[in-house]
Amino acid sequence: MALKLLTSRKHGSIAAAATFGLPEAPGGVRNWDYRATWIRDSSFTVYALIRLGYQEEAVGFLHWAMDRAQACSKGHLGVMYALDGGEIADERKLDLRGFGGAAPIVVGNEAKDQTQHDIYGALLDATYLGSKYGEAIAHDSWVAIGRIVDQVCDTWATPDSGIWEVRGPKKHYLHSRLMSWVAIDRAVRLAQKRSLPAPLVRWSETRTAIHDDIWAQFWDDDLGRFVRAIGDAPEDKAVDGALLMMPLVRFIGATDPKWLATLKAIGEDLSDDGQVYRYRIDDGLPGQEGTFVACSFWYVECLARAGRLDEARLNFEKLLAHANHVGLFAEEIAQDGSFLGNFPQGFSHLALISAAFYLDRALDSDGPREWA
Repeated sequence: MALKLLTSRKHGSIAAAATFGLPEAPGGVRNWDYRATWIRDSSFTVYALIRLGYQEEAVGFLHWAMDRAQACSKGHLGVMYALDGGEIADERKLDLRGFGGAAPIVVGNEAKDQTQHDIYGALLDATYLGSKYGEAIAHDSWVAIGRIVDQVCDTWATPDSGIWEVRGPKKHYLHSRLMSWVAIDRAVRLAQKRSLPAPLVRWSETRTAIHDDIWAQFWDDDLGRFVRAIGDAPEDKAVDGALLMMPLVRFIGATDPKWLATLKAIGEDLSDDGQVYRYRIDDGLPGQEGTFVACSFWYVECLARAGRLDEARLNFEKLLAHANHVGLFAEEIAQDGSFLGNFPQGFSHLALISAAFYLDRALDSDGPREWA
């Protein structure tokens, strides 16, 4: 219901949240405006909508997204758009105080001008699912996708701001590299399944190059796990919650020993009684965030896919206990159990649905189904 209410019936777009000025850290400056359509968040939402039988809403968003893609002559999509497909306003501060004394209150969002490579993987994964369970892709949309995939082939090895929209120097993030692989992989699959014209040799070779690069650059033999970014700084060698996507997008097997070592590190470094922080590093902003709800549900799904069903179910039930009186979540959970960040947060609920769907099937079948 929350995801449905975040969907624009008029335009087909999906808002990340319905609010602004609700702080991610009590009384601090982490107060962002989420009243927009993020390509990433909305594309992930397509998976949840299709799983629940809302094909019309899923296809409606894909039509909206393809309109944006067709308008981009070189395949460079914006990170976010207004619900009607227009540009987001420049970020500005209001002379107001928000919930819990949050200040300054910000409207607009300067992250709109960032480079975030992962958005293309999210969109192409949604497009692949939409074509499989919704409707066949139109010719003009496929031409636009071709431009997108070609530019991913050109830019995947360049740094960006990452999924967490870090407001600092660009880096080579594992999650961004991973989702570039997803973008090309899903495009190759879609072309082969639908007999669509595509430069399959180039795309396939680039997909392999990204795969090999991830293993060469982001697997750390000394630490015995994957790391979040390329570099020698301590924060580069850390794990973050975005790594939980690796088995969920089928880059690595959910029971691969090297993934299990990374999952163990995430549990040790980021998990607090089953609630997972997106990272534990200095991101340049004052204030302490809470645990990130989407990452916490991704962790549940990764545990379930690894065969740790009892632990996954326990963590899932503990997370559900933190929902409000109508079962909804904000973006984060504070140490005292209160909500932090904008509400209701679409990202939180789509991760909940995905975890619930997989865990339910795994429990019914008395075991994990890694490639389900």
